Amino acid sequence: MEPVEPALFYSGLVAELYAMLRSSDPDPEPYARFIARTGEPALELGCGDGDPLLELRRRGLDVEGLDSSADMLERCRARAGREGLDVVLHHAAIETMQLGARYRSIFLAGPTFNLIIDDETATRALDRIGQHLATDGLALIPLFIPEPVAGDHLGRPKTRETGEGATVSFTVTSVRRDETRRLQSATLLYERVGAGSDATLERDWVLHWHTQAGFRALVARAGLQVRAVIGPDGRPVADDAQQFVFIVGNG
Repeated sequence: MEPVEPALFYSGLVAELYAMLRSSDPDPEPYARFIARTGEPALELGCGDGDPLLELRRRGLDVEGLDSSADMLERCRARAGREGLDVVLHHAAIETMQLGARYRSIFLAGPTFNLIIDDETATRALDRIGQHLATDGLALIPLFIPEPVAGDHLGRPKTRETGEGATVSFTVTSVRRDETRRLQSATLLYERVGAGSDATLERDWVLHWHTQAGFRALVARAGLQVRAVIGPDGRPVADDAQQFVFIVGNG
């Protein structure tokens, strides 16, 4: 199993088809509420092509974005430009970011932190988050433990029509899971067919998961404190929950 850096995965055809093929658009409301409680300025980590970042900017919130994929950031800039939105974007990985600024609210809109491929890199990322938090700032980090992929899901494409005479799809062709390293790697086949623009790309998508206890230990190693662990709905969660959100601050 060879992990693929997110900056490399979310490029080319993957970046082009990402918005069309995702299951749903991120709901901006939880992040707007988080910023309202915690304060501005805010920073979205893993902002991708602009959801929910651009909607938060439409509402006048002082939110910047960061992503490791130059292709995704270019798409975000293009969208912002078409709407006349002013947005500050940073090209960096979370574990290496040095923005020269501090934020009262830092958040990831979805479990993007699961794309960090090992505990050592995750600890560096948490350290960088702490270095960019204001004294009274908080960071919101959603996480999940992926379920093993059922065999009958392999080879079944998810397709969309582009409205321009083309069909786009992605198909999970194989999955490898390493319980010891907490890694799940899926080989994804991306395709665009029709309208004279056929293209195909195969790439491995790697998820690294954490238990709640394990992530608490990483937070402590990074010198941060856990302020709360909640579910996606904002309610307390059990220790064995498959989805959970850490809210952390400086010690």
